[in-house]
Amino acid sequence: MNFSAEKASRKWPDGAFRRAAAAMVTAAGALLCLLLSLGMQAGPAQAARGVPTFPWDDLFGTRPHRAHKAVRRSAVPLPRPRPADAPAAAEPEPPAAETQPPAAPAEAARPSETAKPAEAARPAEPPKPQLSACRQALTEEIAIAPSIPDIHGAGGCGGEDLVRLEAIVLPDKRKVAVKPAAILRCKMAAAVADWVRTDIAPLAQTLGGGISNLDNFDSFECRGRNRVAGAQLSEHGRANALDVRALGLANGKSISLTDRSVPRDLRETVLHSVCARFSTVLGPGSDWYHEDHIHLDLIERRSNYRICQWNVYDPLPQVAPLLPAERPEEAPPREVAAKSDASRHDATKADEPDAAKSGDAAAVPKGAPETKPQPTKKRRQSRRF
Repeated sequence: MNFSAEKASRKWPDGAFRRAAAAMVTAAGALLCLLLSLGMQAGPAQAARGVPTFPWDDLFGTRPHRAHKAVRRSAVPLPRPRPADAPAAAEPEPPAAETQPPAAPAEAARPSETAKPAEAARPAEPPKPQLSACRQALTEEIAIAPSIPDIHGAGGCGGEDLVRLEAIVLPDKRKVAVKPAAILRCKMAAAVADWVRTDIAPLAQTLGGGISNLDNFDSFECRGRNRVAGAQLSEHGRANALDVRALGLANGKSISLTDRSVPRDLRETVLHSVCARFSTVLGPGSDWYHEDHIHLDLIERRSNYRICQWNVYDPLPQVAPLLPAERPEEAPPREVAAKSDASRHDATKADEPDAAKSGDAAAVPKGAPETKPQPTKKRRQSRRF
């Protein structure tokens, strides 16, 4: 076989790459020689400055640290001294608080000084809750109803935005006391106050000098409906109901709303007024639990449904209709009708046995022993069924 150099490139295709690599090595060597010659020419000057001649001289941290330049301090100008012949500067006036004489001696000031640390140690008061629109509208010109803390009891008892309704202020500044004070929600208290101011006060003015108090039978009480154990929570448990028993007048009289002796027109007027304002009205005729008072509440139902159950009964008659009237003393004696012959014959027969018994009793002497009648034997009859 012929292994000449000319035919080697044909048999082994990598010969061209070997020639290119050799050319690159030659070029790199020439570049290195050029850099070395340049470094030797500029070597002394750069060595004095401590600058490396090649980028890789500081590759392993052999580059010396450069000394920092000295900080130049600039002179700060000072003010000139005050001349000796200059006028004296005016002293500042003390504040007004220091010029005033102390209000108390030094001994009295000591407690206030000791009280300052105690005041500073007090924790910051929490921000007051913002009042509701109802609370802002229910001012002292309408009712005396101070706010009380919210109540959160078991089973949903209690509520928020509560007030203690103590009195209702009429437009003429007179007060109608609520006896005893009622714990209600603000909306319920506002509704009661508006009812008394608008409807009841003008009505009571025609009776006895106006209304003076409102008889509160029950307000807030955590209980079931009608005080039945296990029943649904009453509106009284939500502070959303008020039971009214009577109206007190200025002349000292009291008008019971369930008394049948009270004029019917008056009771019907009160009935129409409460049914137009409250969503629930229960009175006599609704059930046995509301025969002596009127229940009012503002429960919310679907479609604004309302319940008004109060039967206004007629007054009781002064004389019972089932009893006959008494016979006057000046009335003539009553005439007895003559008896017929048949009735006389029956009467004589009824009198004969009595006469016979009385005759037999007379015939028996007093000392003789009494004889008991002998019992008669009854024949037993066989009955076949």
